[in-house]
Amino acid sequence: MDVSSYPGDKIVAGVDEAGRGPLAGPVFAAAVILPPGFDHPLLNDSKKLSEKKRLILRDYIEQHALAWAVASVDNHTIDTINILNATFEAMHAALDKLSTEPELILVDGNRFRPYADIDYKTVVGGDALYACISAASVLAKTHRDQYMIELHSQFPQYNWLKNKGYGTREHRQAIMEHGLSPYHRKSFCGFYFQARINFK
Repeated sequence: MDVSSYPGDKIVAGVDEAGRGPLAGPVFAAAVILPPGFDHPLLNDSKKLSEKKRLILRDYIEQHALAWAVASVDNHTIDTINILNATFEAMHAALDKLSTEPELILVDGNRFRPYADIDYKTVVGGDALYACISAASVLAKTHRDQYMIELHSQFPQYNWLKNKGYGTREHRQAIMEHGLSPYHRKSFCGFYFQARINFK
């Protein structure tokens, strides 16, 4: 599906998250302001792209965006305030880091917590509709994947290199065998394993 710029002449920031569902690791969010007419033939919802294409797009977006930022909220905070609130915190933190203040925020999905009295619009499926949201989707996903790959070297038993912290059968089995790492979300893992896991 082709993506497009948001109509009008406002400074628009696209916002998206990555990592709401995994059993381990932070949730990431990105905010991106693109120049008028920004285009790339690969640009689309990051979930529809291969890892190689996402990395190509990441470099291009970071080089050509008017402003971009990525932020994360760790697993301990997720356990404390829940994943929805943690996602809002990550989105706000990314917006805080932008070098240019937007006049409108476009958010993928149907939920958002108002930010700094700036107008916003939630768009279901927005990462496949608007270029700025697609760009944010790519940055959030690639930065989170990179983080989980780096953690893999410390905890190879969970194979985060491959599953990025998501609850694959292999990952769940590794938790049953090795228990939880300091990066697992206890509120998520407790749901699946309850008393069978010795929380660390």
